[in-house]
Amino acid sequence: MNIPFSPPYIDQDIINEVVASLESGWITTGPKVKALEEEVCKLTQVSHALCVNSWTSGAMLMLKWFGVKAGDEVIIPAYTYSATALAVLHCGATPVMVDVKDDFTIDVDKIKEKITANTKVIMPVDIAGWPCDYHAINQLVKHPAIQSMFASAHKNQEKLGRILVISDAAHSIGAKVDGIETGKLTDITIFSLHAVKNVTTAEGGVICINLPQPFDNAEEYAYLRLMTLNGQTKDAFTKSKAGGWRYDIIDLGMKINMPDVLAAIGLAQIKKYDTQLLQERKRIFNQYSQLFSRFAWAKLPPQDTESIQSSYHLYALRINHITEAQRDLMIDLIAKEGVAVNVHFIPMPMLTLFKNLGFKMEDYPTTYANFACEISLPIYPQLTTEQVNYIVDSIHNAYQQVIAS
Repeated sequence: MNIPFSPPYIDQDIINEVVASLESGWITTGPKVKALEEEVCKLTQVSHALCVNSWTSGAMLMLKWFGVKAGDEVIIPAYTYSATALAVLHCGATPVMVDVKDDFTIDVDKIKEKITANTKVIMPVDIAGWPCDYHAINQLVKHPAIQSMFASAHKNQEKLGRILVISDAAHSIGAKVDGIETGKLTDITIFSLHAVKNVTTAEGGVICINLPQPFDNAEEYAYLRLMTLNGQTKDAFTKSKAGGWRYDIIDLGMKINMPDVLAAIGLAQIKKYDTQLLQERKRIFNQYSQLFSRFAWAKLPPQDTESIQSSYHLYALRINHITEAQRDLMIDLIAKEGVAVNVHFIPMPMLTLFKNLGFKMEDYPTTYANFACEISLPIYPQLTTEQVNYIVDSIHNAYQQVIAS
């Protein structure tokens, strides 16, 4: 049996939507992008969502919008994909890494220890579809003692009057906390629509704008949309209309817009996401949990509670009482059975760029402990019950071989 790790979900509805875009005569940013934004708003219950060409560019845009620059600090977890930190570095700011908890999410107590007058943003990361403790994080940034430390140096910082919370929700579209959708849990939420994500546009991202008063989210959306198009007052679709050629450049924007031909993929997916695709992921997640619960060596990922619902993006299995080398050997043996698995993630302090910046793995013990024994399993709607059983058997056999040897 040959089981890939994360193929995209493509059905005839998706093909039809893409073909319609191709046949329309318009393939870059236009009506399909706008329709996808509206579907994201329906799913998340936010008033405004802005599509961009990647999660990373979306994060860079929002950091720049908030005036983040050299000398500023952005607190992030050490356990995440490097894009979380790279967006900060591209703004000239300093990523401040903190350790995570056993459930993979950022440790709020560690955040509190690292806040300084230079802290402008906290960027928690939802790992594998499991949301962070946003209630505690939102309380923290609004605490009088923390707010009194905040030093405004930009009009939007002055307007907010506190640390901005940007949720790195690359994994968690469709997750909920106390019935509130991811997208509406923080000031700004950014989803990834990359090829391996729950909803994909091949490459892409979407920013959910949920700023408190006195911000006008409609005004911020309109401005940010211009900023995805080089700060230009008209997009190409509008300019293409008869007599619509004249435009202005109002600010130093970026070129990070999403094209219609890619938005069409996500548009067809998101229309059936909540009722079909997400439910299939949940089915597979629960099947894994039921099967692995038989084994004392298997440490299951966080399970849904009355207040928290995952998006089931990954099944982040951990193997009790093994070393990193033994985990790697297990992965090699699983691959020989035709099953593609992965590891999420290599902690940033283990990567050359961040080691050269002075980050040390020993400063993040829980991050390393989670990484060293983690194996990410295939989880996508196309998986059959037979395939899930085969995956579990392959992992069990690999464990038995590694322990026996």
